[in-house]
Amino acid sequence: MSQPVSDGAGSRTVLVRMRDLLPELRPSEHRVAERFLADPAGTAALTVAELAARCATSTTTVVRFCRRMGYERYQDLRLDVTREITRERVETATAPQVMSDIDRDDTMEDIVAKVSHAETLSIADTATALDLEALAQAVAAVCEARRVDVFGVGASAFVGLDVQQKLVRIGRTTLNWSDSHAAWTSAATLDRQCVAIAISHSGATADTIEFLDIARGAGATTIALTNHGGSALAAVADIVLTTAARETAFRSGALGSRIAQLMVVDCLFIGVAQARYDESMAALRTTYSAVRRTRPAG
Repeated sequence: MSQPVSDGAGSRTVLVRMRDLLPELRPSEHRVAERFLADPAGTAALTVAELAARCATSTTTVVRFCRRMGYERYQDLRLDVTREITRERVETATAPQVMSDIDRDDTMEDIVAKVSHAETLSIADTATALDLEALAQAVAAVCEARRVDVFGVGASAFVGLDVQQKLVRIGRTTLNWSDSHAAWTSAATLDRQCVAIAISHSGATADTIEFLDIARGAGATTIALTNHGGSALAAVADIVLTTAARETAFRSGALGSRIAQLMVVDCLFIGVAQARYDESMAALRTTYSAVRRTRPAG
């Protein structure tokens, strides 16, 4: 079996790589990927001809999709998908085995089960897929930065706020921008001693891409936090931190994507705090005391 050709594929499972590649696939290949992601076990049981028929495409497209995924033979792809299903079942053995998106007829029990299942796997997949070398580079860049600027739109804006609050608590000058024009203006003032962090699940948010592009042009080290390593946002980043969240059309901006991003943010924060341990611990004690002193009597 040939090795998968996607960026960082060595540590990324087959279904994670499929989600990562979705925005780059042709419509016919996209249907094949969606079929695998919607029903991995059922699809892995199909022959090439059966899968092509279910996706209203040709066997040539299925073979091309396999090669895009890094496999010479369709049976090797099926085998890896089957292994991945087994791994997921082991990791979520105590949770109901629910793989589909939320349906209009779901009960509250179904909703809780499906959401918790997706969130659990988002964290597990992200932990497996996260590029540790890129994370170390991001930690080093933030440690040396005189200022960190953060920007995200929609749900990603909340993650940006979390980045700011964490880094400020250990004495790192960090600005989180909620307005795109203000973010662009600030990005233009950055220099080689600064870091710009852009957050976008899709990696296709135009305002976020523009922010990072301006920051890079100004000389700042640019970091992208995204679910898609081949996205336009990743293309303008010096360092790419990739999540492996399970976001669907029904739950766009879902907790799965945010919780995966927040996990990476926690890893970044702890890495920075550890690298500057004494300084960070002193700052944490100082900020904790300040909050406690001003807390209203209960």
